[in-house]
Amino acid sequence: MKRTIETLLVLATLPLWLAASLAVAAAVALSMGFPVVFRQERAGLRGRPFMLMKFRTMRCGEGTDAERVTRLGRILRATSLDELPQLWHVVTGKMSLVGPRPLPTRYLPRYSAEQARRHEVRPGITGWAQVNGRNAISWERKFELDVWYVDHRSFALDAKILLMTVAKVFLRSGVDSSPSETMPEFTGCGHGVPQDQR
Repeated sequence: MKRTIETLLVLATLPLWLAASLAVAAAVALSMGFPVVFRQERAGLRGRPFMLMKFRTMRCGEGTDAERVTRLGRILRATSLDELPQLWHVVTGKMSLVGPRPLPTRYLPRYSAEQARRHEVRPGITGWAQVNGRNAISWERKFELDVWYVDHRSFALDAKILLMTVAKVFLRSGVDSSPSETMPEFTGCGHGVPQDQR
């Protein structure tokens, strides 16, 4: 039922997000050139891999994430417009509107048995961890929130998360610790090194 409702909702708003996607794609092409879409293999439902898409926010070349992210990229991240291509993943059934964020497949062997339960549901464009700190919280806390969502998921909770996401994007508060930074690499032991996920 959830998948049917989300698919109908995404298809009903297709003219809006498709127009926005075309505008963002044109802006990225003019600002950074091609490709305009970043692709990376991520773990989906039950850990099955799929190729996630999002609009590119970093220029190519050397340097840290903060150094390579462009002015346009900061705007796209702050408004979550870089995530627009993932609405197509909702239509194809690889993602949901709400669920734990999909992470790189290389993380799969690093999860504890409890943390791996985040893959019992489809990954989401937004989720309980995203509206409760996102990159401002540790990986361990993020996974705790993901598993809490798996155990308490409902239509009412999904609606609450969607409303909180919209509010936080417009208020630009609590969604991301810094739109210029990505989370450190998850090593499974609480330590990390920088990673490039965009």
